[in-house]
Amino acid sequence: MSEMIFTRRGLVLGAGAVVATGALAGCNNGIGSNGASQIEARVSATQDYLFNQYPGTRDLAARAAGVLYMPLMTEAGLGFGGAFGRGALRIQGVTVDYYAAAKGSFGIQIGAQQYAHALFFMSPDALEKFRRSSGWAVSGDIRYASPEEGASIGKESTELNDVIALVFGQQGLIAGATLSGVKYTRIIP
Repeated sequence: MSEMIFTRRGLVLGAGAVVATGALAGCNNGIGSNGASQIEARVSATQDYLFNQYPGTRDLAARAAGVLYMPLMTEAGLGFGGAFGRGALRIQGVTVDYYAAAKGSFGIQIGAQQYAHALFFMSPDALEKFRRSSGWAVSGDIRYASPEEGASIGKESTELNDVIALVFGQQGLIAGATLSGVKYTRIIP
C-alpha cells in the first residue's frame, strides 16, 4: 500500500489551485460556449466600445496591418496566478483567425479581475511573425498605451512601435493588468 505524504508546499499549492479555480468560476467567463459566434459577438462589442470610448483608436486600427481583440481576459491568483481569454484577429475589419491567450504568474498576489485588451500590429512584418508562430509571447518590443492616451493615440507616430497594446476595462480585485508573460495560440472554436 502506498503512503500519502503531505507537505506544506503541497498544501499551499493545492489550496491556491482551489482558490484560483473558484475565483475564475465566479467571474462567469462564458466565452467558448457557442464557439466562433460567441467570440465574434464579444470582439465586435469590444471594438465598438474601444472606438467609441477612445476615438483615436479608430485611426490607429485603420493604419494597423491587423488588430487582435481580446474582449475578456479573466485573471485570478493567490501566490500563483493565471489568466485566460479568447479573441479574434481582424485584418481590415475582417476576422481571419481566432486566438486563445494564457498567462501564468507568481508573486505577491491575491484576487481576481477581468479586463480587455487589443494588440495593434503596426507593420506587416510584425503581423506576419505573429501569424506564423506556433505560440507568440508578448515581448519587450511592445509599446503599452494607457486608456488615457486612447483619445489621441491614433494621431501619434507609430513608426518605431511594431506592436501597440492597449489594456482597458479592468474590473476586479487585483491591482493593475499587464500583458507580460501572455502567450497567444491560434485556435479553432
